[in-house]
Amino acid sequence: MPHPSIRRVGPTRDQLGESPCWNADAQTLCWIDALAGTLHRLQPATGALESHVLPAPLGAIAPARGDAVVVALRHGFGRYDFGTRALTMLGGIGLTDADVRLNDGKCDAAGNFVAGTMHMNRPEGAPVRGGLYRLRPDGHVEALADDIGFANGPCFSPDGRTLYAADSLARVIWAYDYDPQGPLAGKRRFVDTHAFDTGPDGATVDAEGFVWSVLVRAAKLARFSPDGELAQLLPMPLTYPTSLCFGGPQHRQLYVTSISRSARLEGQLPQDGGLFVVEGLPVAGLPTQRFGG
Repeated sequence: MPHPSIRRVGPTRDQLGESPCWNADAQTLCWIDALAGTLHRLQPATGALESHVLPAPLGAIAPARGDAVVVALRHGFGRYDFGTRALTMLGGIGLTDADVRLNDGKCDAAGNFVAGTMHMNRPEGAPVRGGLYRLRPDGHVEALADDIGFANGPCFSPDGRTLYAADSLARVIWAYDYDPQGPLAGKRRFVDTHAFDTGPDGATVDAEGFVWSVLVRAAKLARFSPDGELAQLLPMPLTYPTSLCFGGPQHRQLYVTSISRSARLEGQLPQDGGLFVVEGLPVAGLPTQRFGG
C-alpha cells in the first residue's frame, strides 16, 4: 500500500488551529484560530481564502443551513452568516465561570450540535465544572454529561448510535450510547492514550467506522478500530497537530490543523500553525453533518 502524502495548504499560520469542517455543498473547508478568534474559509480547488473575525476565544464550528456556520463561543452558541458577516446568539450553557469555556464540537445526524467544555486551572481533586452540551436547532441547550474536564474530539459512529468524546487531561476517549432525542447511556472506555504519552485531541470517524484521533504531543494521527484497537499511526511533520476532518469531492482528503503557540504549547518548526492535507489514504470519510439538518 503506498504511503500517504502530506502537504501544507495555503499560507495561514494559526496560534491554535482547530475544528476543521467540510461543506460538501460549497466544496469549502472552514476552520478556526481559537485564540485569535479567526474563522477561515478556503476553496481548495481555487485557493480562494477568506478570514472572518469573531469574539475570541472560539471553541468549534460546524456547517449550518444556508451560507453559515454554528459557533461554540466562550459560554454559548451562535450562528455566523458569511454573507452578512452577522453573528446571532442562539443559546447559553448557563455558566459564566472564567475558568470554563466551550471547546470542541460536532453535529449529529439529527442536526444537533454537541460540544464540550474545558475546565482550566482546576485544582487536583476538585469537581469538574461544565461538561458536554447539546444545542438543538431551536436554540434549546441541554447538559449531557458533567464529568469531562477537558472535552475534545466529539464524533459519531456511521449509524449515529455511538458518541465518542475525549477527556484530554484524563488521556481517555470515552464511548457512549447515543440517542439524539435522549440522554447519554452506557459510558465506557474506548481508548486510553497514556501509552502514547499524550492526551487525545480532535477526532473524526471514517466510512468504515474507525476513529481517527490526533495525538497532539506525539505529533501523530491514530486510527482506532470500532473495538478500540490501534490500526494505524501516521506521523505528521508538525510539532503539535490539533484536529482533523475528511473533505474533498469524495471525502478522501484528510485536513489537519496545528499549533504555533497556544496557552500551553509552542511549536518549534516554521510550518507549525499551518493547515495540512493528507492524501492517498485507503479509506474515505463520512459526509459532514450540518446544524439544523
